[in-house]
Amino acid sequence: MHPLRFIAALVFTGLLNAASGQSSGQQLTPAASPASPVSTTDIPVLRTNANLVLIDVVVTDHGNAVHGLEQPQFRIFEDEREQTISSFDERRPPAEAPIAAKPLTLPPHVYCNVPVYADASALNVLLLDGLNTPSSDQLEVRRQMIQYLGKIAPGTSLAIFTLSSRLRLVEGFTTNVAELTKVLQSPKAGAQPSIVLDPQNDNNLDTMNLGVGSTPWMSPDALPAMLQFQADLTAYQVDQRVRMTIEAMEQLARYLSAIPGRKNLIWFSGSFPIALDPDDSLRSPFQAMRSYSDQMKQASELLSAARVAVYPVDARGLMTMPASDASYSAATNMMADSGSVRTQGIKNVAASPPSSVARDNKSFLRQLQTSQAGMEQLADETGGKAYINTNGLKEAVAQAVENGSSYYTIGYVPAAKDFNGHYRKVKVRLDNGGYQLAYRQGYYADPPDKPSASLAATAGPMTAATLYGAPPATQILFQARVLPATDPLLQGAKLPDTPGEMAATLKKTAHRYVVDLIVDARTLALDEMPDGTHQTKMEIALVAYDKEGNRVNYLDPSYAVNIKSELFTQTVANGIRLRMALNLPAGRISLRIAVRDIAAGRAGSLEVPLTIAAN
Repeated sequence: MHPLRFIAALVFTGLLNAASGQSSGQQLTPAASPASPVSTTDIPVLRTNANLVLIDVVVTDHGNAVHGLEQPQFRIFEDEREQTISSFDERRPPAEAPIAAKPLTLPPHVYCNVPVYADASALNVLLLDGLNTPSSDQLEVRRQMIQYLGKIAPGTSLAIFTLSSRLRLVEGFTTNVAELTKVLQSPKAGAQPSIVLDPQNDNNLDTMNLGVGSTPWMSPDALPAMLQFQADLTAYQVDQRVRMTIEAMEQLARYLSAIPGRKNLIWFSGSFPIALDPDDSLRSPFQAMRSYSDQMKQASELLSAARVAVYPVDARGLMTMPASDASYSAATNMMADSGSVRTQGIKNVAASPPSSVARDNKSFLRQLQTSQAGMEQLADETGGKAYINTNGLKEAVAQAVENGSSYYTIGYVPAAKDFNGHYRKVKVRLDNGGYQLAYRQGYYADPPDKPSASLAATAGPMTAATLYGAPPATQILFQARVLPATDPLLQGAKLPDTPGEMAATLKKTAHRYVVDLIVDARTLALDEMPDGTHQTKMEIALVAYDKEGNRVNYLDPSYAVNIKSELFTQTVANGIRLRMALNLPAGRISLRIAVRDIAAGRAGSLEVPLTIAAN
């Protein structure tokens, strides 16, 4: 949730209670008032100033966290204009281990997307990135993480995600070291070959030894064409990696948005480029040129708004110069002379011309810097730190967890009141100039009732929320009861006649399932009208997938909700109710349920596993 939205920022300190299971059967229809909500236990919330910008600042001295600083020592600036500090708080790891969160107890067939977490100064997320990391490096990461868990401070709360073809939540927040170790040792977190990262890609043409006269079947014009093809293929693969990684970061931001306080995202990745530079050796030097800076800034905005600091760790460890490798052979053919890529030849480094060795080392350093630039940018913009060129992966994680749990939260109400969507730079200064400060570098001043214009090029929140197997989104909180239409609890109730958009393609006997939703109105942007009514527009999606992840049916209606003034207080306390139904085939089904606030561009989602027996 963006800190500048005028609607009240709701930070949940408790867990949403489920409905009693009884339903009036009244369906919320477009332009209709919500049905009378069932009674639910009040949710304790903390209401903050909607204009308040929160900046988490990590202060370190030679890598160690600095404690005990006071508010007068800090000064904060927005676009070079000093701001008045409205709130100040220091957070540090508790002296005693925090009490682990208990799993949410819900009635049968009732589900909720409120995340479960321990009450700690900061929560930590491990992201094992198989999309951008060679398999051999993934194995080393797992080995060192298991070693790290053997020495972890008691009560440290961790969640584990993996990224390959899509983002997966492997283990939710827990302080149970044995469970985390078991997860890291299981196939669920095992090394996965990347679907777009080809470690041999750079040498595919090299192994052909395309030197002059070495391939009499190839014309002189063929080599430039082959090199251009190789560069275009590499650019396409990088495009896919960046797109999928950015979407995963956005999903993580939406998953973590309902959790108060700072979250540390420790991201193990093999490489993540921020740009592809022109290559003068190619026929079209600028054709494969790319810049991903804007996409990175968009992802960092969502993460920062959810108070997520990114700590990238280069999973490749310490990288060495090519010439220092015993197997190194300098390029001796035409392709190497063009400066395009390093080839595998037959000469060793001792026999190689000095210019070839220097050229290969220079090319290596340029590629290494490019591959790590995306990690460093994301760390800088979210207030984290990048750990690169080190073999001490477990030490990097230990430092990230320690320093990321020790921080100062500074709040201020911006002096500039025009919310025009422009990016505002933030700078924090400390009286003692010898300390190092890490904090998010700015934010987009978006209007409160519109989606962020800065995120227009990213995957839509509803698209991400309805992906099969994706983590729950928590920007909008809701609970859902899922029952077959034949359940005794629904006997005599009027059920929606909505078989779904793909009902005609269901080959076997369809089973009607009913979904009763209660959407927490306090997580929606409710606009007050002159007559005292409050309005919002929601899109609700039910998307069913089979066990292979194929979509088998879906429904995605939109609703215009008008809440009369006399019902507003009750609706805010008890939620907005509606009923939907969808036909499902027999077998193992994953039913994705998503709610989107159309005006604010936020979403909530969860996934319900169903086993439907054939008649």
